[in-house]
Amino acid sequence: MLKPRLIPVLLFKNGVLVRSQHFDFFQSTGDPIGQVERFTEWKADELIYLDISRDDIYNSQRTMQNIGSTTSGKNTGAAASHNFIEVIQAVAKKCFVPLTVGGKIRTIDDIQVRLKSGADKVSINSAALENPAFITEAARVFGSQCIVVSIDVRKSADGWEVYSHNGGRATGRHAVAWAVEAAQRGAGEILLGSIDRDGAGDGYDIGLVNAVTHAVSVPVIALGGVGTFEHFVEGLHAGASAVAAANIFHFTEQSIINAKRYLQQSGVVVRL
Repeated sequence: MLKPRLIPVLLFKNGVLVRSQHFDFFQSTGDPIGQVERFTEWKADELIYLDISRDDIYNSQRTMQNIGSTTSGKNTGAAASHNFIEVIQAVAKKCFVPLTVGGKIRTIDDIQVRLKSGADKVSINSAALENPAFITEAARVFGSQCIVVSIDVRKSADGWEVYSHNGGRATGRHAVAWAVEAAQRGAGEILLGSIDRDGAGDGYDIGLVNAVTHAVSVPVIALGGVGTFEHFVEGLHAGASAVAAANIFHFTEQSIINAKRYLQQSGVVVRL
């Protein structure tokens, strides 16, 4: 039986790393490359690196002026690039755990470029919703093990609705039904994120995690809402194969090591 995984998520927006809240409030958290080194040293099981820029402008100084910063930004400019593929290449050189890259993936060629640049897996979202056959084609070309389908969800009156375009567009699709279809079409994993819980620190949407994990046979990565290490335990108990988070890892020293110790003390068998 595979051990549960603990996965930091890094959000890259217009040249800088950011923390987010409900997908619409952002603050810079520091060096896009140096953070990767820290998380690798702290024994992360994997790393997810997502480009959430809504355009193709990667100007770190202008971005930090617009969104604000929780750090000094001392090293951000030196690490920033005007090309996200160059960022992936730089990240891959510092990352010694499996690396999933997402954002702006619309074609088979986009996947090919990211894998050649050092990614082990890719995360696809909006393009899959617009053309579900893209999942099938991607899995056929690269293998299901390379294809993660990211599902961003808001609570709705009749359950959970899927949103595309960085949480900006309602799709009318139900999260559980879409997860089932994505898995049937060849997704090797589901990255399941709650927009409502993003940055809130109140814990995962356990009902959502439970519903999706019981509906699909592929691994599900829970994301959105972690504020304490106990929330990781709750996500795993709800059926997730892996638990992911962003904000908590940025602001807690040695956070991954300490989180794994907490999981172990709670009876969860993890890699130390």
